[in-house]
Order: sequence, then structure tokens, then C-alpha cells
Amino acid sequence: MSQAAAPRPAAEDRGRPGDSSADLRAMLSAIRSGPQGPEIAAVFDFGGTVVDGFPRAPLYRRAFGGGPRGLSATLLGSIRNGLTDGEYSRFLQQAAQALAGRTEDELDDLGVQLFRRAVYGHLYPEAWQLIRTHEAAGHTVVLTSSLTRFQVAPAAAALGVQHVLCTEMATSDGVLTGYTAGKTLWRHGKADAVRTFASANGIDLSRSYAYADGVADLPLLALVGHPVAVNPERKLGAMASDNAWPSLAFRPRRAPRPLDYLRTIAGFAALLGGAVFGVLAKSYTGQRRKMADSLMAYGTAATLRALGVRVRVTGAEHARAPRPAVFLFNHQSQFDVIIVPKVLGGGVTGIGKKELTRNPLFGPLMRFVGVTFIDRSDTHRAKAALAPVVETLRGGLSIAVSPEGTRSYTPEVGPFKKGAFHIAHQAGVPVIPVVIRNAGEISWRNSMIARRGTVDVAVLPPIDVRDWDPVSMNEQVEAVRRLFLATLLDWPE
Repeated sequence: MSQAAAPRPAAEDRGRPGDSSADLRAMLSAIRSGPQGPEIAAVFDFGGTVVDGFPRAPLYRRAFGGGPRGLSATLLGSIRNGLTDGEYSRFLQQAAQALAGRTEDELDDLGVQLFRRAVYGHLYPEAWQLIRTHEAAGHTVVLTSSLTRFQVAPAAAALGVQHVLCTEMATSDGVLTGYTAGKTLWRHGKADAVRTFASANGIDLSRSYAYADGVADLPLLALVGHPVAVNPERKLGAMASDNAWPSLAFRPRRAPRPLDYLRTIAGFAALLGGAVFGVLAKSYTGQRRKMADSLMAYGTAATLRALGVRVRVTGAEHARAPRPAVFLFNHQSQFDVIIVPKVLGGGVTGIGKKELTRNPLFGPLMRFVGVTFIDRSDTHRAKAALAPVVETLRGGLSIAVSPEGTRSYTPEVGPFKKGAFHIAHQAGVPVIPVVIRNAGEISWRNSMIARRGTVDVAVLPPIDVRDWDPVSMNEQVEAVRRLFLATLLDWPE
């Protein structure tokens, strides 16, 4: 077994014992300062390392029923932390029965549906951060699993990982036979697949990294120069300690609990109560803007307090000046519409998609505070709707908008639309990045249920866009997007 390990952080850098955030920061720092280039691989196990595991399959059978839903139960239930030999053997038997006779296209589509319905919420944001940091170092990132591509490939695509090694299923004319094609990627099979990939792609395994959570992956960890135990089960944790391998602890990604539902109901009630109180508190002025600002101040504060969500802000001075400005925020959670107004304070309205008007709670409140709604399916109407926003800015009112246009499934920052930048250019105001971290931890993309926790927000210095060429601003817009990514990967302290 290889005795080489990733650089261990010095005592003063590790923080107090059990400080997993300090351990992760030290690991990220070691990757950034270590050897660079594609000949170094970063190999990530899937279940338990990149994605938190699901309950045992029988629980999902009761939830999804039989037939195609029983197949969903098999695929989801096998995404587990620390699978044993027996559990993996049972998965192969169930998969043989459930997958046989189905087409590859059908199963690829089902895999994407399952990812968007359930798997995305179990992705570890810490794993995303490690993957992106390895990519920034020019390393070759590989996602490997003993499971099938129908479970792994959709997550790899969402994470931007191009190289996927998994157990292949045999087909005949595009229809699965129910048998595996070649060796399964279990224990030594996974290590052999990585070794073959390394040989074919010029990878130096002695300088490469591997991340895994279970003893079944000891052959994989022993293959590389920098093995890392992630959320290790007891036996692997002991071996990691004996071999001086680094260990990382990622926060569990669990489904909402009954108490989270109760807090969310209380949060919505607090939002309505705070909003009504805010409007009444300033109604004597007869000024809609003051009432709108008061609505947001009281409504957001009451909601976050009821939910048990703390907002921790870096660079708060940039949220206050200069004004007016176009504030750009990355979008992962339904509750961003609560977080952003809380950070920015008064004197701000927003731009939102037309679908939000149908939301029985957020829709009326957003209309009251003057949000401009756009129809993303009609480019001409969208541009027409944005025209008055320039005058809004010139009148002294700031705008908050998500340039991604939709919520992301991972902490990744999606492509930016240029509308907000054109508006800022025409109005002669700066754009100010508002980078949100952990909102997806509070509430998953497709969920209205919130959990307790802390959301970090970094408000970055303003960016002057007055001299940008409206015809060719693609590079400048992409540079702003990369600024969001850089901030998420190396958070300002």
C-alpha cells in the first residue's frame, strides 16, 4: 500500500480538532500550491464521496411503487455510503431483473429525471469545490463508480466531469440484456479501470489524488500518491489514521425533516406578517417606495428569524454604495428572493421570470415592490419589458437580477445572459456582484422547504461597464461569471 499522502496541514492551519472546514481549506490550499497539469488525476468515487447516500432500496419501493417506479427505487436505493460486498451483489441481481429488456435511451432519460428529482439534492457542495479546484490546477478529473452510467452520468454532466468510469451493462441492438459487460468496478475492478485509464491518458498515478469513503475502495486509494478518505466508515478511518492519510468530513445531505416543514410554515407566516406590518408602519407617508422598502425589511427579517437562517455578509459596504446599481446574484434557491433583499436593504427592486407571478405568496409581494417580470420564452417581449428598467435606474432605484436566468442544480454558476449588463451600460450605472454560498444547503433547487443554517454572502466591489462595447461584451460578461466562481472556490475571509 502506498505510504505517500497529500500534504497534511500544519497544526495552526487545521483549526481545532474535528474542524472539517479547516481541513477542507487546507486541502484546497495544498491542491492550488501543488503540482499542476493534466498528467495528475483527481479520481472521485461516487456514492458517499460525491453524493450522499439514499435510504435502503425497500424504503424507495414503498415510496415509488412497482413497475418503472420499482426501477427508480433500485437505481436510487443503490446509491449508498459504504456499500458492503453483499449489498453490491444484491444490487447487481436487482439491476439484472429491472434493467433487462429496456433500451439505453429509456434508461438514460430515466437517469436524468431521477437526478433532477432527487439526486441533485444529495450532491456534496464540498465535492464540487474540490472538483473545481482540481480543474483549476489543470488536473484530469475522473468520476468512478461500481454503479451504472444511468445513475452516475447525469451527476457527472451537472458537475462538468468529462471522464466517467462505471460498471457497463451489456446490450443487444440498444436493449439491455440484464448482464454486465466485462468486469464490474467493485474493489480491484475499480482500481484496474483507473489503472487502464491512467495508462491510456498519460496519468502519473504516483502524483495523483483519489477520494473515497469505504473499505471496498482501498485498492483505489492504494493506487495513488495522494489518497484521501471522505466521510470514512470506521474501518477506513482507522486505516487512514494508521497511514497518515488526510480525512475530510462533508456535511450530511439529508431530506427535510418534520421540524423543517414546521419552520417553513412559520417562515411563510412570518413573511406575510412582517410584510403587512412593514406596509402599515410606513402607510402614513403615502409613498409606495417607502412602504415597499419597509415591507422587505420587516418581511425578510421575520422570515429568516422564523426559519433559523443566519445571513453572514462580507463586503457589506458595497451593498450600500454606489447607488443606483445593478446587483447580480447567483441563483440556487427559492429563498434567494428573501436573502438578497435582506443583504441589500432598501432602494432596490428586481427582475424576475414571468412564472413567479403565479406564486401565491411571492408573486403579490414582488409585484408590490415593483419587480419587473419578463417572459423568457419570448425574446422580443423580454427586451420590451426591460426597456423601462433603464429609466428606473436613472431615477435612483437599484435593480437586483440573476444573470443565470434560472436556478442551478449544483453550486456551479451557469452561463450569464447579457440583458442586465446592457441595462447597466445604458443607464450608466455599475454592476455589483453578490455571491451567495450555501443557499442550496438551506433549500434545494426544486423545494420550498427550508432548513436552519448559515448563508454566506460576499458583495464584491462595483464594476464599471460604461466603456463596454454593447456589441461585443461576451468576454467581459464571462470574466464576471468567472469572478463568481473564483469567489465560491476561495471565499474571502
